[in-house]
Amino acid sequence: MNTISILATKLSAFLLRLIHRGGSMPGSIGLRISPHVLKSLKINCPVILVTGTNGKTSTSNMIADMMMQANKKVINNRKGDNLKEGITTALLTNTGFNKKVHADAIVLEVDELNIPFIMKNLHVDALVVTNFFRDQLDRAREMEQLIQKIESAIKDYDGTLVLNGNDPNVVRLKDAASKAKTQYFGIHGCATSMKKTNEASEGKFCPRCGKRLDYDFYQYSHIGVFHCSGCDFKTPELDIAGDVIDIPRRLFKWQNEEFCAPQGGLYTMYNCIAVLAVADLFNIPATCAKKAFKEIKVPDGRNETFTYHNHSLILNLVKNPTGANEVMKVIEEDHSKKTILIVLNDHAQDGTDVSWIYDTFFEKLMCEETTKIIVSGTRCYDMALRFKYGGYTGEMEVYENLKDSVSALLKADTTLYAIATYTALQPVRNLLISEMKA
Repeated sequence: MNTISILATKLSAFLLRLIHRGGSMPGSIGLRISPHVLKSLKINCPVILVTGTNGKTSTSNMIADMMMQANKKVINNRKGDNLKEGITTALLTNTGFNKKVHADAIVLEVDELNIPFIMKNLHVDALVVTNFFRDQLDRAREMEQLIQKIESAIKDYDGTLVLNGNDPNVVRLKDAASKAKTQYFGIHGCATSMKKTNEASEGKFCPRCGKRLDYDFYQYSHIGVFHCSGCDFKTPELDIAGDVIDIPRRLFKWQNEEFCAPQGGLYTMYNCIAVLAVADLFNIPATCAKKAFKEIKVPDGRNETFTYHNHSLILNLVKNPTGANEVMKVIEEDHSKKTILIVLNDHAQDGTDVSWIYDTFFEKLMCEETTKIIVSGTRCYDMALRFKYGGYTGEMEVYENLKDSVSALLKADTTLYAIATYTALQPVRNLLISEMKA
């Protein structure tokens, strides 16, 4: 049955390519034929998983590009098909009928809820965890429940955990995986570090004893340097620690070597430090990581920049308070006149609970440089109400029709920003590209 599963996956993927389609349907067919086909695969190379709330796609793609810079053949679910069906598609389409996987390295972005399935069916050499934030409560449930599910999946794991040492929700995973080796990455305090924070912070209490965590400083949200007031739980000694040189210029340093992150924001530097941790673990030269940072194609909607009528147009995905707050900070750093489009959807992939918009500091957009805010999406009126409750008194336009909202944005003679939730991202992007070409 495993061979038939591989054949069916390959054939369906080939037929989809003929009509210029992709997706995870081939893997879904393969798993239907043989639910445990991944266990049968013969893999003779490192398997690296990347998971976490934010930064999975960018981090896994940079790791894959770094490996390719080291002249390795890499299997990577680059387009973000991070559920078990998409991962199965990526693997089986690169597997021979003898069940041997043809690769020098396998780098897979994995949705947090799919970690138990993948850990059960693949021998994993490194599990990279970027961060844990509250996200899509209706799908992932409370963050504590999600982390417990992952802890249960790794209790017998004997590979290497590559963990964000500045996130207590990530550091706690080591307690659950006593057989695993660990490598902690993080970033030292910098000019933007804060002694106090008003951002939504999930890491308030110790996972061991339940007492409140005290912070020496916060980087953003609950990311920072912490220690428990009741036991010895604290920020571990970092194996890979970066130093910020200049956030607007995207410069940071590791081992006295300067690097340039591919996108703005401190959170992007954290993604890069995670990549360097993997480089260190697998003895990949740091120069390969540096080239990957420079040459990587930014995923759609991750601070993606276009030019229209001599103005910048920046497109960003938002899906939870922490990620959205980091986007707000990047926009806040831009002091040019700007017009902002925000598209809020509430489909299943977005999360039907949109209360997270009240944990996001949209107030950062309510400044004199913002000439107009445009809102659209299935929950456009909720988004407009959020701005009214936040005290926004500037010009606002509400469009139920997405195309009309994009047209309104492109009429502005300012820097342009488009912010969209998951299911709105590609429709907004496609409309922007179409309208700019017209």
